[in-house]
Amino acid sequence: MRVRKAVITAGGARQRALPLQTLIDRDGEEKSVLQILIEEALRARIEEIGVVASPRDADAYAQAAGVHAGRVHFLPQPEPLGYGHALYCSRDFTGREPFLHLVGDHIYVSGVGKGCAEHLVEMAEAENCSVSGVQPTHESSLSRFGAVAGRPQGEHKDLYRIETVIEKPTPTEAEQRLIVAGLRSGYYLCFFGLHVFTPALVEILGELLEARGPGAALSEALGELAQREQYLAMKQAGRRYDLGVRYGLLVGQLALALSGADRQQVLAQLMRLLVAREMDRENG
Repeated sequence: MRVRKAVITAGGARQRALPLQTLIDRDGEEKSVLQILIEEALRARIEEIGVVASPRDADAYAQAAGVHAGRVHFLPQPEPLGYGHALYCSRDFTGREPFLHLVGDHIYVSGVGKGCAEHLVEMAEAENCSVSGVQPTHESSLSRFGAVAGRPQGEHKDLYRIETVIEKPTPTEAEQRLIVAGLRSGYYLCFFGLHVFTPALVEILGELLEARGPGAALSEALGELAQREQYLAMKQAGRRYDLGVRYGLLVGQLALALSGADRQQVLAQLMRLLVAREMDRENG
């Protein structure tokens, strides 16, 4: 299959402002978070990008998209009725095509030559199915992420056939239902914030929303997807940074800076800051 479209969800109450924030990218250029996400998608050969957002944010998002505004379609979500509903709002845009999905409150820093989204899209196209990026995550962070369990897929050491999906499990629930062979004790495969979905996911979301209303959970739809067709999880070589947590923007900015062209300059500034703080402490 060929993945030509991407959907960025940014309609949630805690997400709306984050894509508009400005960071210094790895290349040393000042960009909005939205522009960084768009470029992550474009690196994966995506041709069209849909942004699910509140209608009243469309103008601000168009400005934040910068030079890429012409590639972006704004997909209105009039009310923040949940993650699953937000993805369902993209149904007319995605049609019967597979699509890359990125969440609007994360950024991704690759640990290899390829971008995180690029690597994921290549795997989905090769396997001809839905693939979600995952990262081994300590149980102390389970309250922030959905998690999966499954069995290794063929000879791919970082690929798993998903069998179970649980949204924000407790450590006890994870220990009972989400153990994956080969992971360190206390670690589980949690979503990375990047996915490639086939049209089947949107169909399932439509069924659940019709039956249960806006409260239908995306995690339930993903569990159903795993029952209906092959659905894989791929361990990502990079790192995801949640901008919505406390100091999330600061940590995300540091991650970009320390992986980019200005790494030495940033390290020197951090060292000077730490030395100054220690001197102030000793003199105080």
